[in-house]
Amino acid sequence: MPSARIALVVNPRAGKGRVGKELPRLVALIEATGGHPEVFVTERAGHAVDLARAAAASGAGTVVAVGGDGTVNEVVNGLVQEDRLVGSAALGIVAAGSGCDFARTFGLPKDVDHDLAGIMGPTRLLDVGRIDCLGRSGPVTRYFVNVAEAGMAAATVQRAGGYPRWMGRSRYVVAFWPSLARFRPVEMTVTTPGGRYTGTAHNALVANARYFGGGMHISPNSDPSDGVFDAQVNIGPKRQAFTMIPKFFRGTHLPDPRIIQMTSTSFTISAERPIPVEADGEMVGETPVTFTVLPGLLQVRA
Repeated sequence: MPSARIALVVNPRAGKGRVGKELPRLVALIEATGGHPEVFVTERAGHAVDLARAAAASGAGTVVAVGGDGTVNEVVNGLVQEDRLVGSAALGIVAAGSGCDFARTFGLPKDVDHDLAGIMGPTRLLDVGRIDCLGRSGPVTRYFVNVAEAGMAAATVQRAGGYPRWMGRSRYVVAFWPSLARFRPVEMTVTTPGGRYTGTAHNALVANARYFGGGMHISPNSDPSDGVFDAQVNIGPKRQAFTMIPKFFRGTHLPDPRIIQMTSTSFTISAERPIPVEADGEMVGETPVTFTVLPGLLQVRA
């Protein structure tokens, strides 16, 4: 019988501090429905990885990421180690940060007053992506569940990381313009087990789920439990990243001759010069990079 223990891994600063203030009410709601929540509060970047791993190893039935996409990413990296689960916990989500794109794919609400599906709902299988690339001090392996990128969009995330956290999602809007001006398109090779693209591009996106960038419906056909990634290689001019924004939000940007679409279980991206790599809004490293699907590795409550 699955454990009834629910570990809440909480970023109290998410949602500009709203998460920390509303935590007691969330705990009371879970207890009122028969759950047994334990609260683990993050104190620094990367802390959610350690907290999630410890909770899963000690027998928690569900480990819930309470925060934004960055918190979800850290919790996933706590639940998965060396391509295997730590314990048997399901992933839960309370979409409470400034960016909650992964939760959008499952239709999870930000208001949990009447819907605890992301904490106590039924489970479904979830593919996990493995990233192998170069970091500052050598090879890096990291896991992701939403969207990863190499190129100009990753350069925007990298620049936004230098801005104050209190700016929320607006950090990325501010960072976009200097990134657009300074990033030079690059000769890029994208290789899959079944094919290859080589040419000039400014961004390569690898999607497991459907949304990113604060609600952009960037990969409308992605299914996070189908065992494959959907990739988009942007070969048009850089200004495409700006002019197509309304279509990105509507999910009507595909098909487009300026976007190469590919579907595969793995992608390897190399470029004539190293370009930055990000996943779920967090910097990972730089190219060359390989993205590999680990099909149905996790269970997610939705």
